[in-house]
Amino acid sequence: MDGQQMTLSLVRVLQEWDPFGLGSENYEPEIADAVLAVSDIEDVQSLARRLKEIYEFSFDESLDFQACLAVAEKLIMIRTNTNCTL
Repeated sequence: MDGQQMTLSLVRVLQEWDPFGLGSENYEPEIADAVLAVSDIEDVQSLARRLKEIYEFSFDESLDFQACLAVAEKLIMIRTNTNCTL
C-alpha cells in the first residue's frame, strides 16, 4: 500500500466512524486533521486523545474515549501495515 492508498484507507475508516450521527460528509475538516495526526502521533492512546480533541472542539460535544481509542487502533494499524510494506 502506498501513501495515497494509506490516506484513502484512513479517510474511509474516519468516514465510517460518524461519531455524532451526522453523516460522513459532515466531517471533512476533522477527517483532514485526524489524517494529519496519524502521521504525527506514534502511540494509540495519544492518537485517541487527539481524535477526541479534534471532534469535541469542532462540535462542542463530548465523545467517549473508548470509541476514540477503537478508531485510533484501526488508524495506527493501517499506518503500521503501510510502513511495513515499504
